[in-house]
Amino acid sequence: MQFTTKIPIQKHKKPITYESKIMALGSCFAENMSEKFDYFKFQNTVNPFGIIFNPVSIEKLVNRIANKIEFTEKDIFFHNDLWHCYEVHSELSNPNKEQFLATLNDLIHTTYNQLNSSTHIIITYGTSWVYRNIESNEIVANCHKVPQKQFTKEILSIETIEKSIQNTIQLIQKINPNCNFIFTVSPVRHIKDGFIENQRSKAHLITSLHKVVTMSLSKCNYFPSYEIMMDELRDYRFYGEDMLHPNQTAIDYIWIKFFENYIDEKEFKTMNQVCEIQKALKHKPFNPNSESHKKFLDNLNKKIQLLQNQFPFMQF
Repeated sequence: MQFTTKIPIQKHKKPITYESKIMALGSCFAENMSEKFDYFKFQNTVNPFGIIFNPVSIEKLVNRIANKIEFTEKDIFFHNDLWHCYEVHSELSNPNKEQFLATLNDLIHTTYNQLNSSTHIIITYGTSWVYRNIESNEIVANCHKVPQKQFTKEILSIETIEKSIQNTIQLIQKINPNCNFIFTVSPVRHIKDGFIENQRSKAHLITSLHKVVTMSLSKCNYFPSYEIMMDELRDYRFYGEDMLHPNQTAIDYIWIKFFENYIDEKEFKTMNQVCEIQKALKHKPFNPNSESHKKFLDNLNKKIQLLQNQFPFMQF
């Protein structure tokens, strides 16, 4: 007997290996998945400019990076004792203007190099709803708690999203024509927009993505994280306390679906070895000075050294 509907997922034609270099961009779910890559010690970078939810803002950042367009004073503003930029997340905000600009521009060049060497780009879109700054008429990635009267709210059309995704792909391919794209829609529900509005938002993203992916099958792929959450995990026990974000069980389940189909099977043995080391590192000894614990640490260090000899980039 089966008590859930299973989402069919095809094996990726160019699966991720430990030699792969992964760049993840987008919503907070991109961060959830990147934590898994970090845990298993893949070569992974996530959201250098912080969490970004909508396709247009991701495109604007990618355009800056691909064309090395540096931030200037006109791109930042002072609010609540900090310098902010509407194009990046508030986690980067800084009380020092010069330091803030230097950090942003260093990130442009660092991220350019990372995109240039990436084998897999994973982009997670969260919402089609955006806020437009009235003064500049520009869509913002983050409002930075600026009063809402300074923005108008709108939903991106399917055509706008489709064009934005295509532009993002073309901009990245300009500096890295050989990378593979994996797109997904975040399973996090944006209920602050409204229940019906959230469904409209996700529908716009899914429709646009499928149009683009269908046209670019050789380089683009769609991973159904949203669909897995909605159908396979259709139960509130898979949500956090806010009833909006997937809980750890759901994240773990979606990760399993991902790595079974998007990571090369030859790497499963190494992943198990990494997992054993990670669990051992969390071990709390009853007596740290005992001979048995010293032997345990010696064996653990040998296992780490063996892996690092094969994969020098791994750090535990």
